[in-house]
Amino acid sequence: MDQPYKGGFTAIVTPYSNDGKRVDFEGLQSLCEFQTKHGISGIISVGTTGESPTLTWEEHIKAFETTFNAVGSKTIVIASTGSNSTTECIEGTEHAKKMGIRHVLLVDPYYNGPSSLEIRREYLEPVASAFPDIFITSYVIPGRCGTQILAQDLAIANEHCPNICAVKEATGDFENMRAIRKFCGNNFNILSGDDDKTLQMMLDPSIKASGVISVVSNVAPKSVQDMCGYALEGLTDKANSVSIALQPLFDIVTVKTNEQTSRGPVAFKARNPLPIKTLMGILGLPGGPLRPPLGRMTKQGVELLLNKARKVQAEHPEVFEPLSSYFDVDVNRRLTEDRYWRGWFYDGY
Repeated sequence: MDQPYKGGFTAIVTPYSNDGKRVDFEGLQSLCEFQTKHGISGIISVGTTGESPTLTWEEHIKAFETTFNAVGSKTIVIASTGSNSTTECIEGTEHAKKMGIRHVLLVDPYYNGPSSLEIRREYLEPVASAFPDIFITSYVIPGRCGTQILAQDLAIANEHCPNICAVKEATGDFENMRAIRKFCGNNFNILSGDDDKTLQMMLDPSIKASGVISVVSNVAPKSVQDMCGYALEGLTDKANSVSIALQPLFDIVTVKTNEQTSRGPVAFKARNPLPIKTLMGILGLPGGPLRPPLGRMTKQGVELLLNKARKVQAEHPEVFEPLSSYFDVDVNRRLTEDRYWRGWFYDGY
Protein backbone atom coordinates (compact mmCIF):
# COMPACT_ATOMS: atom_id res chain seq x y z
CA MET A 1 0.00 0.00 0.00
CA ASP A 2 2.21 2.79 -1.31
CA GLN A 3 1.10 6.28 -0.30
CA PRO A 4 3.86 8.82 -0.87
CA TYR A 5 3.99 11.70 1.57
CA LYS A 6 6.21 14.30 -0.05
CA GLY A 7 6.87 17.90 0.92
CA GLY A 8 5.78 20.07 3.79
CA PHE A 9 2.94 19.04 6.09
CA THR A 10 1.70 21.51 8.69
CA ALA A 11 0.99 20.45 12.26
CA ILE A 12 -1.76 23.04 12.55
CA VAL A 13 -2.35 24.92 15.79
CA THR A 14 -5.82 24.92 17.35
CA PRO A 15 -7.09 28.49 17.78
CA TYR A 16 -9.24 29.40 20.77
CA SER A 17 -11.52 32.20 21.88
CA ASN A 18 -9.86 34.89 23.99
CA ASP A 19 -10.71 33.07 27.23
CA GLY A 20 -9.41 29.76 25.87
CA LYS A 21 -12.65 27.99 26.63
CA ARG A 22 -13.98 27.62 23.11
CA VAL A 23 -12.26 26.35 19.96
CA ASP A 24 -12.33 29.02 17.25
CA PHE A 25 -13.46 26.85 14.38
CA GLU A 26 -13.77 29.79 11.99
CA GLY A 27 -10.18 30.70 12.80
CA LEU A 28 -9.12 27.09 12.24
CA GLN A 29 -10.76 27.11 8.82
CA SER A 30 -8.94 30.32 7.94
CA LEU A 31 -5.58 28.91 9.03
CA CYS A 32 -6.13 25.76 6.96
CA GLU A 33 -7.11 27.76 3.88
CA PHE A 34 -4.00 29.94 4.30
CA GLN A 35 -1.87 26.80 4.32
CA THR A 36 -3.38 25.32 1.17
CA LYS A 37 -3.29 28.65 -0.68
CA HIS A 38 0.48 28.55 -0.31
CA GLY A 39 0.95 24.99 -1.48
CA ILE A 40 1.41 22.93 1.65
CA SER A 41 1.23 19.17 0.97
CA GLY A 42 -0.98 18.31 3.91
CA ILE A 43 -2.35 19.31 7.30
CA ILE A 44 -2.20 17.37 10.55
CA SER A 45 -5.28 18.06 12.65
CA VAL A 46 -5.04 18.14 16.47
CA GLY A 47 -1.54 16.85 17.00
CA THR A 48 0.75 17.99 19.80
CA THR A 49 1.04 21.40 18.13
CA GLY A 50 -2.75 21.51 18.13
CA GLU A 51 -2.77 20.98 21.93
CA SER A 52 -4.37 17.56 21.65
CA PRO A 53 -4.07 16.72 25.39
CA THR A 54 -6.44 19.54 26.39
CA LEU A 55 -9.12 19.08 23.72
CA THR A 56 -12.10 16.89 24.46
CA TRP A 57 -12.80 14.12 21.97
CA GLU A 58 -15.87 16.07 20.86
CA GLU A 59 -13.56 18.99 20.05
CA HIS A 60 -11.12 16.65 18.32
CA ILE A 61 -13.86 15.35 16.06
CA LYS A 62 -15.20 18.82 15.26
CA ALA A 63 -11.65 20.00 14.47
CA PHE A 64 -11.11 17.01 12.15
CA GLU A 65 -14.39 17.78 10.44
CA THR A 66 -13.68 21.51 10.13
CA THR A 67 -10.25 20.88 8.64
CA PHE A 68 -11.43 18.20 6.23
CA ASN A 69 -14.43 20.19 5.05
CA ALA A 70 -12.28 23.28 4.53
CA VAL A 71 -9.36 21.78 2.61
CA GLY A 72 -9.85 18.02 2.21
CA SER A 73 -10.50 18.41 -1.50
CA LYS A 74 -7.25 20.37 -1.96
CA THR A 75 -4.68 18.59 0.18
CA ILE A 76 -4.08 15.58 2.43
CA VAL A 77 -5.70 15.86 5.85
CA ILE A 78 -4.18 13.64 8.54
CA ALA A 79 -6.21 13.20 11.71
CA SER A 80 -4.16 12.73 14.86
CA THR A 81 -6.11 9.89 16.44
CA GLY A 82 -3.28 8.36 18.46
CA SER A 83 -3.78 7.71 22.15
CA ASN A 84 -2.41 5.77 25.11
CA SER A 85 -5.56 3.66 24.86
CA THR A 86 -5.95 1.41 21.83
CA THR A 87 -9.73 1.40 22.27
CA GLU A 88 -9.83 5.20 22.25
CA CYS A 89 -7.57 5.30 19.19
CA ILE A 90 -9.87 2.94 17.29
CA GLU A 91 -12.91 5.01 18.23
CA GLY A 92 -11.23 8.23 17.10
CA THR A 93 -10.09 6.67 13.85
CA GLU A 94 -13.62 5.42 13.19
CA HIS A 95 -14.95 8.96 13.59
CA ALA A 96 -12.31 10.28 11.18
CA LYS A 97 -13.10 7.58 8.63
CA LYS A 98 -16.84 8.30 8.74
CA MET A 99 -16.25 11.92 7.78
CA GLY A 100 -14.10 10.91 4.81
CA ILE A 101 -10.56 11.18 6.20
CA ARG A 102 -8.20 8.48 4.93
CA HIS A 103 -4.99 9.37 6.78
CA VAL A 104 -4.23 9.18 10.51
CA LEU A 105 -1.23 9.86 12.74
CA LEU A 106 -0.67 7.49 15.66
CA VAL A 107 1.71 8.72 18.33
CA ASP A 108 3.42 6.07 20.46
CA PRO A 109 1.29 5.40 23.57
CA TYR A 110 2.45 7.90 26.17
CA TYR A 111 2.88 7.61 29.93
CA ASN A 112 1.86 3.96 30.38
CA GLY A 113 5.13 2.91 28.73
CA PRO A 114 4.54 -0.16 26.56
CA SER A 115 7.54 -1.90 25.03
CA SER A 116 8.22 -1.69 21.30
CA LEU A 117 6.75 -5.16 20.88
CA GLU A 118 3.60 -4.14 22.75
CA ILE A 119 3.26 -0.96 20.70
CA ARG A 120 3.32 -3.07 17.56
CA ARG A 121 1.11 -5.95 18.66
CA GLU A 122 -1.36 -4.19 20.95
CA TYR A 123 -1.65 -0.80 19.21
CA LEU A 124 -0.36 -0.24 15.68
CA GLU A 125 -1.31 -3.57 14.16
CA PRO A 126 -4.81 -3.80 15.75
CA VAL A 127 -5.66 -0.30 14.51
CA ALA A 128 -4.22 -0.95 11.06
CA SER A 129 -6.08 -4.26 10.80
CA ALA A 130 -9.36 -2.61 11.80
CA PHE A 131 -8.93 0.04 9.08
CA PRO A 132 -7.10 -1.56 6.14
CA ASP A 133 -8.13 1.30 3.82
CA ILE A 134 -6.68 4.00 6.10
CA PHE A 135 -3.08 5.19 5.63
CA ILE A 136 -1.30 5.15 8.97
CA THR A 137 1.71 7.22 9.98
CA SER A 138 3.48 6.16 13.16
CA TYR A 139 4.73 9.06 15.29
CA VAL A 140 7.92 8.34 17.23
CA ILE A 141 8.78 10.97 19.85
CA PRO A 142 10.26 9.35 22.97
CA GLY A 143 11.00 12.72 24.59
CA ARG A 144 7.26 13.26 25.06
CA CYS A 145 6.00 9.69 25.24
CA GLY A 146 8.60 7.95 27.38
CA THR A 147 8.54 5.00 25.00
CA GLN A 148 9.40 4.25 21.38
CA ILE A 149 8.61 1.75 18.67
CA LEU A 150 11.90 0.47 17.30
CA ALA A 151 12.85 0.29 13.63
CA GLN A 152 12.63 -3.51 13.63
CA ASP A 153 9.08 -3.55 14.97
CA LEU A 154 8.05 -0.76 12.61
CA ALA A 155 9.32 -2.84 9.68
CA ILE A 156 7.46 -5.95 10.92
CA ALA A 157 4.29 -3.86 11.36
CA ASN A 158 4.61 -2.59 7.79
CA GLU A 159 5.10 -6.16 6.55
CA HIS A 160 2.01 -7.38 8.41
CA CYS A 161 -0.08 -4.27 7.66
CA PRO A 162 1.10 -2.41 4.53
CA ASN A 163 -1.18 0.53 5.36
CA ILE A 164 1.32 1.38 8.12
CA CYS A 165 3.28 3.21 5.47
CA ALA A 166 5.05 6.16 7.07
CA VAL A 167 6.69 7.50 10.21
CA LYS A 168 7.01 10.95 11.71
CA GLU A 169 10.50 10.62 13.13
CA ALA A 170 11.20 12.94 16.07
CA THR A 171 13.86 11.06 18.01
CA GLY A 172 16.71 13.33 16.92
CA ASP A 173 18.70 10.10 16.49
CA PHE A 174 20.09 9.83 12.98
CA GLU A 175 21.15 6.23 13.51
CA ASN A 176 17.54 5.35 14.33
CA MET A 177 16.42 7.09 11.15
CA ARG A 178 18.94 5.12 9.12
CA ALA A 179 17.75 1.90 10.75
CA ILE A 180 14.17 2.69 9.77
CA ARG A 181 15.19 3.16 6.15
CA LYS A 182 17.30 -0.02 6.23
CA PHE A 183 14.59 -2.23 7.70
CA CYS A 184 11.48 -0.65 6.18
CA GLY A 185 12.79 -0.23 2.64
CA ASN A 186 12.62 2.52 0.06
CA ASN A 187 8.83 2.58 -0.32
CA PHE A 188 8.32 3.50 3.33
CA ASN A 189 7.90 7.23 3.96
CA ILE A 190 10.05 8.97 6.57
CA LEU A 191 8.91 12.45 7.55
CA SER A 192 10.95 14.70 9.79
CA GLY A 193 9.35 15.55 13.10
CA ASP A 194 11.93 18.27 13.83
CA ASP A 195 11.96 21.32 11.57
CA ASP A 196 15.65 22.01 12.08
CA LYS A 197 16.69 18.49 11.06
CA THR A 198 14.52 18.24 7.96
CA LEU A 199 17.00 19.13 5.28
CA GLN A 200 19.74 16.91 6.69
CA MET A 201 17.27 14.02 6.84
CA MET A 202 16.17 14.60 3.25
CA LEU A 203 19.68 14.91 1.84
CA ASP A 204 21.19 11.97 3.73
CA PRO A 205 21.12 9.07 1.22
CA SER A 206 20.80 6.55 4.05
CA ILE A 207 17.65 8.26 5.37
CA LYS A 208 16.00 9.85 2.32
CA ALA A 209 13.23 11.58 4.22
CA SER A 210 10.48 12.79 1.90
CA GLY A 211 9.46 15.88 3.86
CA VAL A 212 8.49 17.26 7.23
CA ILE A 213 5.54 17.56 9.57
CA SER A 214 6.32 21.13 10.47
CA VAL A 215 5.59 23.57 13.27
CA VAL A 216 7.19 26.57 11.54
CA SER A 217 4.95 26.19 8.48
CA ASN A 218 2.12 27.61 10.59
CA VAL A 219 3.66 31.01 9.84
CA ALA A 220 5.79 30.18 6.78
CA PRO A 221 4.07 27.50 4.66
CA LYS A 222 5.46 28.58 1.30
CA SER A 223 9.06 28.67 2.47
CA VAL A 224 8.82 25.27 4.19
CA GLN A 225 7.25 23.78 1.08
CA ASP A 226 9.87 25.41 -1.15
CA MET A 227 12.70 23.98 0.98
CA CYS A 228 11.25 20.47 0.74
CA GLY A 229 10.46 20.81 -2.96
CA TYR A 230 13.97 21.90 -3.84
CA ALA A 231 15.43 19.03 -1.82
CA LEU A 232 13.21 16.50 -3.57
CA GLU A 233 14.25 17.92 -6.95
CA GLY A 234 17.93 17.67 -6.06
CA LEU A 235 18.36 21.46 -6.02
CA THR A 236 20.51 21.38 -2.91
CA ASP A 237 21.80 24.95 -3.07
CA LYS A 238 18.29 26.36 -3.31
CA ALA A 239 17.07 24.12 -0.51
CA ASN A 240 19.97 25.22 1.69
CA SER A 241 19.25 28.87 0.94
CA VAL A 242 15.64 28.56 2.11
CA SER A 243 16.71 26.55 5.15
CA ILE A 244 19.13 29.32 6.16
CA ALA A 245 16.32 31.89 5.81
CA LEU A 246 14.10 29.77 8.06
CA GLN A 247 16.74 28.91 10.66
CA PRO A 248 15.79 31.68 13.15
CA LEU A 249 12.24 30.29 13.16
CA PHE A 250 13.53 26.75 13.60
CA ASP A 251 15.42 28.08 16.64
CA ILE A 252 12.19 29.13 18.39
CA VAL A 253 10.21 25.88 18.14
CA THR A 254 11.58 25.47 21.67
CA VAL A 255 12.81 28.51 23.61
CA LYS A 256 15.14 28.13 26.59
CA THR A 257 16.05 30.96 28.97
CA ASN A 258 17.66 31.37 32.36
CA GLU A 259 15.43 33.27 34.77
CA GLN A 260 16.01 34.91 38.12
CA THR A 261 13.56 34.16 40.92
CA SER A 262 13.34 35.15 44.56
CA ARG A 263 14.89 31.77 45.32
CA GLY A 264 17.70 31.96 42.82
CA PRO A 265 18.21 31.19 39.12
CA VAL A 266 16.11 28.63 37.25
CA ALA A 267 15.98 27.28 33.71
CA PHE A 268 12.79 27.94 31.76
CA LYS A 269 11.83 25.89 28.72
CA ALA A 270 8.96 26.97 26.48
CA ARG A 271 8.08 23.91 24.40
CA ASN A 272 6.02 23.67 21.26
CA PRO A 273 3.31 24.90 20.75
CA LEU A 274 3.89 27.78 23.19
CA PRO A 275 6.47 29.76 21.14
CA ILE A 276 4.83 29.36 17.71
CA LYS A 277 1.39 30.20 19.06
CA THR A 278 2.82 33.23 20.85
CA LEU A 279 4.38 34.42 17.59
CA MET A 280 1.11 33.84 15.74
CA GLY A 281 -0.72 35.93 18.32
CA ILE A 282 1.81 38.75 18.05
CA LEU A 283 1.54 38.68 14.26
CA GLY A 284 -2.26 38.84 14.35
CA LEU A 285 -3.16 35.34 13.17
CA PRO A 286 -6.02 33.32 14.65
CA GLY A 287 -4.66 31.48 17.64
CA GLY A 288 -5.71 32.86 20.96
CA PRO A 289 -4.22 31.72 24.27
CA LEU A 290 -3.05 28.26 25.22
CA ARG A 291 -5.03 25.99 27.47
CA PRO A 292 -3.71 25.23 30.96
CA PRO A 293 -1.43 23.76 32.01
CA LEU A 294 0.29 25.55 29.11
CA GLY A 295 0.28 29.29 29.66
CA ARG A 296 2.71 32.01 28.63
CA MET A 297 6.39 32.57 28.01
CA THR A 298 8.67 34.73 30.13
CA LYS A 299 9.46 38.29 29.03
CA GLN A 300 13.02 37.22 28.24
CA GLY A 301 11.67 34.36 26.13
CA VAL A 302 9.36 36.63 24.16
CA GLU A 303 12.23 39.06 23.55
CA LEU A 304 14.32 36.19 22.18
CA LEU A 305 11.43 35.08 19.98
CA LEU A 306 10.90 38.63 18.69
CA ASN A 307 14.57 39.04 17.86
CA LYS A 308 14.55 35.85 15.83
CA ALA A 309 11.40 36.89 13.96
CA ARG A 310 12.82 40.37 13.34
CA LYS A 311 15.94 38.82 11.85
CA VAL A 312 13.81 36.85 9.40
CA GLN A 313 11.78 39.93 8.47
CA ALA A 314 14.88 42.09 8.00
CA GLU A 315 16.94 39.61 5.98
CA HIS A 316 14.28 37.48 4.27
CA PRO A 317 10.95 39.36 4.15
CA GLU A 318 9.69 36.86 1.59
CA VAL A 319 9.22 34.34 4.42
CA PHE A 320 6.45 36.38 6.09
CA GLU A 321 5.05 38.00 2.93
CA PRO A 322 2.36 35.32 2.33
CA LEU A 323 1.17 35.71 5.91
CA SER A 324 1.16 39.49 5.63
CA SER A 325 -0.89 39.44 2.43
CA TYR A 326 -3.37 36.76 3.47
CA PHE A 327 -4.17 38.12 6.92
CA ASP A 328 -3.60 41.80 5.98
CA VAL A 329 -1.11 42.47 8.76
CA ASP A 330 1.89 44.80 8.96
CA VAL A 331 4.62 42.44 10.11
CA ASN A 332 7.17 45.19 10.79
CA ARG A 333 4.78 47.08 13.03
CA ARG A 334 3.71 44.02 14.96
CA LEU A 335 7.28 42.96 15.63
CA THR A 336 8.39 46.40 16.82
CA GLU A 337 5.45 48.01 18.64
CA ASP A 338 5.11 46.66 22.15
CA ARG A 339 1.33 47.02 22.21
CA TYR A 340 1.16 43.91 20.04
CA TRP A 341 3.14 41.71 22.40
CA ARG A 342 2.08 42.98 25.79
CA GLY A 343 0.16 40.22 27.59
CA TRP A 344 1.99 37.37 25.85
CA PHE A 345 4.40 36.84 28.75
CA TYR A 346 4.17 36.49 32.50
CA ASP A 347 4.57 39.69 34.46
CA GLY A 348 7.42 38.53 36.69
CA TYR A 349 8.44 34.96 37.39
